Parts: sequence; C-alpha cells; structure tokens
Amino acid sequence: MSDHDERPADRLRQALPEEVPPNDAPGKDGPPGKDGPAGKDEQPAAPGEGATKEPTAAPDAPAPEPEPPAPLTGRERLVNGLWPPRVTRAQLIVALLLFGLGFGLAVQVASNSGGGSALRGARQEDLVRILDELDDRTERLEDERQGLEKQREELENSSDQAEEARRQTLEKERQLGILAGTVAAQGPGITVTIEDTKGTVEADMLLDAVQELRAAGAEAIQVNGVRIVAGTYLTESGKSVSVDGNKINAPYRFLVIGKPQDLEPALNIPGGVVQTLEKEQATVTVERSSKIIVDALRAAKRPDYARSSSR
Repeated sequence: MSDHDERPADRLRQALPEEVPPNDAPGKDGPPGKDGPAGKDEQPAAPGEGATKEPTAAPDAPAPEPEPPAPLTGRERLVNGLWPPRVTRAQLIVALLLFGLGFGLAVQVASNSGGGSALRGARQEDLVRILDELDDRTERLEDERQGLEKQREELENSSDQAEEARRQTLEKERQLGILAGTVAAQGPGITVTIEDTKGTVEADMLLDAVQELRAAGAEAIQVNGVRIVAGTYLTESGKSVSVDGNKINAPYRFLVIGKPQDLEPALNIPGGVVQTLEKEQATVTVERSSKIIVDALRAAKRPDYARSSSR
C-alpha cells in the first residue's frame, strides 16, 4: 500500500496535536471545569515566570473622582468680583457724567468761597470795623422805617389831610430829585481823590468804588463834574474813562454825601476799593467833611412809555 492509500483514520491522527489537555483540567487560579484553563480575564503564565505574576487590571475600571475645591472666603469673593474690572459702556458714561458734575460743584464752591478769602486773613480791628459798619447800616434802615411810619401816622391824624399830603409830596419830590440828580444837594460826606500816574486805573475799578459807596449809604455822588445816578455807566475811552459819555481824566475826584462814619470804612475794608487801587500803583486819599456840595445836575428825562398808574 502506498502513502497515498493511507487510511483516513491515520491522516486524522497525524493532524491532531500530540497531547490535548482535557477540558476538566483545573485552571491556574479558578476551580476545575469553570471558565476554561486559566479563566476569562487572565493569561496563562509564560514559561519560567511561575505563579508569581500579578493579574492585569481591567481596562474598564472607573477613574478616581477629583477632590472638590476648597470654599472661597468672603474677602476672596470680593476680590474676584472687583478685579479684573468689567466696565460696560453704560457704566463708563455714568462715570463721566458724575465726574463732570463733581468738577462743576467743586468749581462753584471754590468761586463762592473766594469772596471770603480777604476777610479770612483780616486783622481783628478790621473785622470790628466791618461789624460796626453793618450795625450802622441796620440802624439807618431802621430810621428810614420809622420815618415812613411817622408819615403814615401824620396822614391819618392830620385835620387837613389834603395839605399834609401836599407837603409830603413836595418833600418826596425833593428827595427823589436828589437821587435822580435833577436838584443840587449838600450835607456831610467824604471826598475821595484817586491819583493815577501810571494809567492803570480802569473803568470797572471806578464802578466798584461807586457801587461800594452806594451800598454804604451814599445819597449823592459826583465825579469830576458828572453826577452819578441810577442809570450811570462807565466805559473805557482810550487811556481815560468815560462817564455817561463824558470823558474824564485823572485825578478822579469823588464828592459823596452821606454818613462819613459809614462811607470811609466801606472803602478801606480788606480787599476793598482802596487796596485794589493801591495794587495798581494808584494813590487814594479819603477826607471827611461836614459839608459836601454836589451841584452837578442831570436833565430830567420824560419817559416815553411809562405812565403813572395812580388814579
């Protein structure tokens, strides 16, 4: 029989391995007959390694959970909320508006408080003199109030009310004529002379002098032959000054009727007219007198539109 004529049983026997372990052979780590020779999750030991090799970790083991962060303190939350700053457009606009408002208020307060800077550094005798001036002004207003009340009582109690009214009208006309500059006036007062050799005295400085004298109770004022009235205006005219269109030159001489005890201190207050003119290198002289004559007159102007409303 040739090799090709071998029996099928012999060919099958040659294809099988020499030794096939039985299925019920005990595994390396498990009990016999369960999950095969070495179990599902373990590989058989390699030759020479023995039974000391540790099993491989399962690939689907859960990862360890991270530790929760420590809670923030109040200060740390405040810092995180403030920095870095997160500014929106609306917040920027509001901040600019508030800054502008605060700057305007600061400028206004500074301008309002600037007027008292001169008095803040004044001497004690100057402050006493200013207080005396205010007391005199209050007393003058009180006298005027009492005079008006006396006139009312005379009108009410007079047997001939028409004659009394006529007399008071004439007296009032003379008073208004003095104020309007249509009649001459005389009485106690002061003479103010301003020497301006440098040509630094301007119209607004003379106007400040007029305003200060009026506030101190001046009843009639005349400067270099021009009567000062309620509508008087002063302007620059080259190197000189113009009063109601009349050009006047230095020295400027004011004739003022009023109470000398009130008029002179009003010009000499700290930061007042005299100090301002002296800073401009002008010389100011104030003289009291028991009789000042103001004889410069203004023509009475008839109003074009205003009419008396009395009947």
